[in-house]
Amino acid sequence: MTSATELQYTSEHEWVLVEGNTATIGITAYAAEKLGDVVYVDLPDVGSTVASGTVVGEIESTKSVGELFAPVNGTVLAKNSAVEDSPELVNSDPMGEGWLIKVEFTELPELLTAAQYDALLGE
Repeated sequence: MTSATELQYTSEHEWVLVEGNTATIGITAYAAEKLGDVVYVDLPDVGSTVASGTVVGEIESTKSVGELFAPVNGTVLAKNSAVEDSPELVNSDPMGEGWLIKVEFTELPELLTAAQYDALLGE
């Protein structure tokens, strides 16, 4: 599991781990808790192009349907097929095994720090 302080965040409750020009993206523990029991995850295909701020996937739970937004512009390098097969990973380990996609990006937009994200949540 990655330390929350190494991560950057979006106001759409996604976390981003930057390693070189690759961003690993998932939803935060807060988002996973608010969604409830995740029953289905739809992720973009490897090789597809994503644009920052656009919807690139869907996360369905017993309570609602949430959208996955791309926090960066780029090309999908990998998608976590484990969460497609076992969507409950998004609930049990949203910041680790429940990661969603990896995107190769050319430019990293300004993201929130852990402290800024906590402030957004009012914590």
